[in-house]
Amino acid sequence: MNTRLIAARVISRVLQEGQSLTVALDNGMLSVESPKDKAFIQAVCYGVCRYFYRLDFILNELLDKPIKDTEIKALALVGLYQLNYMRVKQHAAVSETVLAAKKKPWAKALINALLRSYLRQQHELEQKADTSPTASVSHPKWLLKLIEQDWPEQALQILQENNQQPPMVLRVNLAVNTRDKYLQALSDKELDAEAVSFCDSSLVLNKPVPVELLPGFAQGHVSVQDTAAQLAAGLLDVQIGHRVLDVCAAPGGKTVHILERQPHLKELVAVDIDAARLARVQENLQRLNVSAQLVVGDATQPADWWDGQLFDRILLDAPCSALGVIRRHPDIKILRKPDDIVALQALQKTILATTWPLLAPSGLLLYATCSILKQENEQQIEAFLAMHDDAVELPIDAKWGVVGQRGRQILTGTLAMDGFYYALIKKV
Repeated sequence: MNTRLIAARVISRVLQEGQSLTVALDNGMLSVESPKDKAFIQAVCYGVCRYFYRLDFILNELLDKPIKDTEIKALALVGLYQLNYMRVKQHAAVSETVLAAKKKPWAKALINALLRSYLRQQHELEQKADTSPTASVSHPKWLLKLIEQDWPEQALQILQENNQQPPMVLRVNLAVNTRDKYLQALSDKELDAEAVSFCDSSLVLNKPVPVELLPGFAQGHVSVQDTAAQLAAGLLDVQIGHRVLDVCAAPGGKTVHILERQPHLKELVAVDIDAARLARVQENLQRLNVSAQLVVGDATQPADWWDGQLFDRILLDAPCSALGVIRRHPDIKILRKPDDIVALQALQKTILATTWPLLAPSGLLLYATCSILKQENEQQIEAFLAMHDDAVELPIDAKWGVVGQRGRQILTGTLAMDGFYYALIKKV
């Protein structure tokens, strides 16, 4: 078993078949038993996706003509990534990557020549990549343009943060523990973490670890969730006896957090269109020992699943481009296309319109996305408010984020958080 070949096959599924990196890795590593090999393959695949536009630029500089075989192209990218970004000895990176192409003699010679040429010209090639707008920041041109358009002053920082490995962030279940006690439990296991001052449940680990090493994870004492996502439950301000709707709820991190913060609800209904993803919500509920009514349903067609009873609170975690979580899912830069944004905007607009009638007078709707694009966020809310006389935006007073024309925007990497947007709307 050659780990480089497995990595190349995973990457080729992303490039050629449009599979998400998560799915491609799950399928591609079924036969891999060694934790060390799994960690290496995952690191290579994430790294190649993270720096794809830079690596691809350098590869094209080394080639006389493009490589038509996607798997061999992916293998070349794997080799280049190792040589530039990993602590793999050069001779091992070259020889093992060449060996991975042994079933295709022509490719073996090509990979060997490419990687050795790169080592001879590395300085010049990297300098040339720095002069290319897309290669220098490793983002596609269309995405670069959108980020610079919305955030001209912060664009470079956002692009750089997108290419960083994100921290592992924990959400302490305050229904069963205090954060200080859990910090001590981590310390007893020789795991270091820091408390987040503006979010009472959040801890940032100094170094990522497998979840099974987290004390009390199986018992629901802690979950893995970025701080930005943890802010939702507090903003929703759920009270005893409320009826709550969580729209587009999967995979359920925010669902269970609402229940952790307020276990004495009248009811929490979690709706998602994807039955398989809704099963993950059920797994989260069971691990945390809380309950909710799970409904497989289309948020654009509430008449098919709504019982006619109004909700006091609605969390609308809208389908979005996910451009705020690129650092966690670098394949987004490869898989997302400009047309997707237009389609998602239309879907967000529809779900906002169909969900609003389900909210009781004086109730609150929290609109959330993990996007940093204004057209999905503040412009979406501006348009919604213009169309609904019974909707009033409530200001979000916080020590995080940027106050927009509407709502509050967290830019990727700020205060170690993912890119996220929130807007709080009251029905009058």
